[in-house]
Amino acid sequence: MHSPTFQNRTFLLLLTAVTVAFLAILWPFYGAVFWAVVLAILFMPLHRKLVARLPGKPNLAALGTLGLCLLLVILPLMLLSLSLIQETAQLYERARSGQLNFGLYAQQILATLPEWAHRLLAHLHISSLAELQEKFSNAALQASQWLASKVLSIGQNTLGFIVSACIMLYLLFFLLRDGVALGQRIRNAIPLNEAHKRNLSSKFATVVRATVKGNIVVAAAQGALGGLIFWVLGIQAPVFWGVLMAFLSLLPAVGASLIWMPVALYFFATGALWQGAVLMGFGMFVIGLVDNLLRPLLVGKDTKLPDYMVLISTLGGMSLFGLTGFVIGPVIAALFVAVWDLFASAPHDNTD
Repeated sequence: MHSPTFQNRTFLLLLTAVTVAFLAILWPFYGAVFWAVVLAILFMPLHRKLVARLPGKPNLAALGTLGLCLLLVILPLMLLSLSLIQETAQLYERARSGQLNFGLYAQQILATLPEWAHRLLAHLHISSLAELQEKFSNAALQASQWLASKVLSIGQNTLGFIVSACIMLYLLFFLLRDGVALGQRIRNAIPLNEAHKRNLSSKFATVVRATVKGNIVVAAAQGALGGLIFWVLGIQAPVFWGVLMAFLSLLPAVGASLIWMPVALYFFATGALWQGAVLMGFGMFVIGLVDNLLRPLLVGKDTKLPDYMVLISTLGGMSLFGLTGFVIGPVIAALFVAVWDLFASAPHDNTD
């Protein structure tokens, strides 16, 4: 007979092995699983209201919540993605055909540079305007080709996208219907005391809701405002630039200014002073105000994370996990802070 200690260790080893194997099976669809969990957390309050209105009909309540999720989230994102793919393809074609001449834009800017700027360019071994224009044109064309290939690959990989979307929606239905019972089973399996489990689960749900809702509201507002002002000023592909500003607005503090600021400087450099002044003022006092007012209220207030930690965790999460990292990064950072707070507040044995 084996000792109880040996049996326990063997069982823990088996538990670890099957858990790792199961996670490895799920890994190819981690994005679909993750977003199903996120949407389930976001729509759970609405689902509870439907359950209360439809007693004894959990399937119908889950199906109704899933339909609202499709109508409010999935369908608008699909329409926006189609518009983005179309505008990106058109922008790339104009750049390749010469209708969109980045070299000409560079020449217009360089012609207005002061003497000290030309000396700086000479110090950087850029001896002529034509040389800098050629480098700028090649870099801009390569950037547009890379961006177009990335966006168009989404459209070309339609089958994989459809499979992931179906998995996400299928899993979301069961998470809505059985989420409370499943969450309780997971909590019961975690070997921590009840107070710690309650604190960590509450922190996880709060950070997910705050991060997703806050960042999406800020991104949608900044992208819509940025696209609107670009359309008013007659800048080409306003939908494309608006979506790009919405994506970059996931980065706190800098965000959308990485797009509108260079365009405003280009207007000033080329003598379009009123367009530059309008874009600069709108960017600073309207688009920037959205970030300064809404993000602390929607994200920082609930997550209780300082701005620098939100920025670093967002960048780190997106570098590791792609687009889903803008949620995963702050969640991990918030759990890191919460666990260390629990450790610091717990009584420790100081005996030698």
